[in-house]
Amino acid sequence: MSATPAPAFDPHRFKAMERAGFNRIAARYADGAHLRADLAAALLDASRLAPGQRVLDLASGPGLLAADAARRVTPGGHVLATDIAEAMLAEGARRCAGAAEAPSFAAADAERLCLPDACMDRVLAGLALFIFPHPERALAEIRRVLAPGGLVALSVWGPRETVPLISRAQDCIARLLPPPKVARPSVFRFGEAAELEARLTTAGLEPVDIRACNFDCRFDDAEAYWQAFLDLAGGVAEALERLPTATRQRLRAAVADELAAYRCADGGTGYVVPAHTLVAVARRPA
Repeated sequence: MSATPAPAFDPHRFKAMERAGFNRIAARYADGAHLRADLAAALLDASRLAPGQRVLDLASGPGLLAADAARRVTPGGHVLATDIAEAMLAEGARRCAGAAEAPSFAAADAERLCLPDACMDRVLAGLALFIFPHPERALAEIRRVLAPGGLVALSVWGPRETVPLISRAQDCIARLLPPPKVARPSVFRFGEAAELEARLTTAGLEPVDIRACNFDCRFDDAEAYWQAFLDLAGGVAEALERLPTATRQRLRAAVADELAAYRCADGGTGYVVPAHTLVAVARRPA
């Protein structure tokens, strides 16, 4: 008797789970932005924004990057923040209400943008490329909507072993829960600069610069770390929320074992957990 084949990866189901998860965590995701402030600043600086530019922010979430970009392209510029999670966009619009310079918000799938060709001078994608089920489609859309000579600036997590901010929580989940029936795309799949450069080149974009951005996150206790992970995790957070309460409580209690190596070395309490990322800039050929 033959074994039942494993379920195939379903990109539509994956997107639905990501949408539900990010809708669930919209406000908390925005509240935790200070942990990633150095990365956001590095991405905006790398994008070479200037007044008058047209900017698209993909997978914008609550529009924090887009809001900062809007201030940089004033006067005369415009920023469009897009995401598949409508609650994220609503949170962004709420936080930008009354601002003198603010982005526009629109629900959109990065793999199928309803935008004309060559309509943007810059595209931003902060911690987003690895989320897309078909990143090659998203990169093709980025190239299509960029004006000739326009730039895309994006950030991704580095190799798994360099991002305990994410991997320690993943290890805790793997230790306590059975493996998923269908594997998710790894959030670390573009963590090597050579792989990221190859993807950009294959998409018809000319890599301009890829450099590391390292930052540390300080947490008062393991509970704060676990909550910060959930506030970043999108579809994973949604899947965990559907587990029995007792199972979720076991995960929260067990994550401290994974963090032992990151206890504050300065005599203080809590943990300092590092993260390594890459910030890449590429150009659509003129």
